[in-house]
Amino acid sequence: MSDILRTEAELEAIYGRPVEASTVKEVNWITPHYRAYIEASPYAALATSGPEGLDCSPRGDRPGFVRVHDEKTLMLPDRRGNNRIDSLRNIVRDPRVALLFMIPGVGNTLRVNGRAHLSIAPDLLESFAVEEKAPRSVTVIEVDAVYFQCARALVRSELWNPARHVDPKSLPSAGQILAALSGDRVGGETYDREWPGRAAATMW
Repeated sequence: MSDILRTEAELEAIYGRPVEASTVKEVNWITPHYRAYIEASPYAALATSGPEGLDCSPRGDRPGFVRVHDEKTLMLPDRRGNNRIDSLRNIVRDPRVALLFMIPGVGNTLRVNGRAHLSIAPDLLESFAVEEKAPRSVTVIEVDAVYFQCARALVRSELWNPARHVDPKSLPSAGQILAALSGDRVGGETYDREWPGRAAATMW
């Protein structure tokens, strides 16, 4: 066998078969247990696919920002951002999506796979308004699979351990990165200084 794994049979020869607990947890609807995770989560990563390739984008808001419409449907408001809309561009061309929900202090995460479309129905947008500001679209997701992921990754990473938090000053700032990549056309100290106020004014 070569050093590169190319088939499922080669994978299974190394990893073996999954234990029952890793398969019985997967269902195609939102159980009451899984609903509790979704409603407690203030953060999710949204994965999409399009002609240019894959994309994974952070989504965050107040806990429960992803609405459980019914046991087969989730709704995700698109809050203000930088207008790149990479995820939305992908969804209108390829409906397949995945979500990874995280809850601060909780080791287990929740994974959802499904198919999405974008809605701009006025009543729906208004129902997601925060501080009288409605999203410009809502991603409506039909659930195909939902299951929890055990805590090993978060335990190994110590993600929720404050003692492991990184000092932001030890890394390049957004302004420094933008300035370096744009030849100082955008970014710099002004960008970093003004960003907190600009973000606060355009949060919703």
